[in-house]
Amino acid sequence: MPVPSGPPAASRSLLRDDVYRRLRDAIVDGTFLPGEQLKDAELAEWLGVSRTPVREALLRLGASGLVVALPGRSTRVSSIDAPAVRDARDVIAALHAFAVRQITGRLTEDDLDRMRQANDRFAEAVTAGDVDAALTADEEMHRIPITALGNQAVATVLDQFDPLVRRAERLRFTTDGHTSVELHTRLIDLLTTGDPDAAADVAFDIWHTLPTP
Repeated sequence: MPVPSGPPAASRSLLRDDVYRRLRDAIVDGTFLPGEQLKDAELAEWLGVSRTPVREALLRLGASGLVVALPGRSTRVSSIDAPAVRDARDVIAALHAFAVRQITGRLTEDDLDRMRQANDRFAEAVTAGDVDAALTADEEMHRIPITALGNQAVATVLDQFDPLVRRAERLRFTTDGHTSVELHTRLIDLLTTGDPDAAADVAFDIWHTLPTP
């Protein structure tokens, strides 16, 4: 679809990371469709920024596999490539399992409560068929142990590959996300009781319930 018209939803003081997140989210939620050409001048006008942060964001999106740049020609939204999604999913699953194993026993009651609340919002969104809300709540819940771990290398790799998987994950939450609700609950229970190996196994399994295209 064309770049949305009208005033940008974000302020003109967007930083580079903000521009990246806006464009990333627009690809993940289907605002920009596979194969659609992305012109930095049009994107800059839409976001109310200069072309420089847009170009930098497109480079990052290319590294994540969300766009494909053809030198001297154009930048287009990538198609959902099954092998690439599987590779990204496997990396994400392994890193979440690693993080959960390391952080079990170290999460605060507030951390665990926030995970429960996010999972409750996720369950409500799945039942209501609100895919955007489900993805937001799911990401929030999984981000809590990652943030608590404080391993910047893990966070950086997840930030790179997570959007590729999230785009495919929309398909699952469109059809059935109730299995994820149950697995989330099991994960939180294991984190609460302090069983790192079992928690890591569940964290790993959560990501492998994702059907690849």
